[in-house]
Amino acid sequence: MGGEKWYYCLEHHRVEPREGCRAEDRLGPYPDRETAARALEIARERTEAADRYDREWDEDD
Repeated sequence: MGGEKWYYCLEHHRVEPREGCRAEDRLGPYPDRETAARALEIARERTEAADRYDREWDEDD
């Protein structure tokens, strides 16, 4: 499975290989199925980190 990428489909709420739904409906690519299955959790963590950064940046003004 060298180099195979995985995606999370937002329309069908499932993990898919490259040959899946259209790119506009997916998150990824991810290195494996397990990581792709966590796509929404990863996105939430990244959003929270960006929000924290923005708040800290605003407080420095």
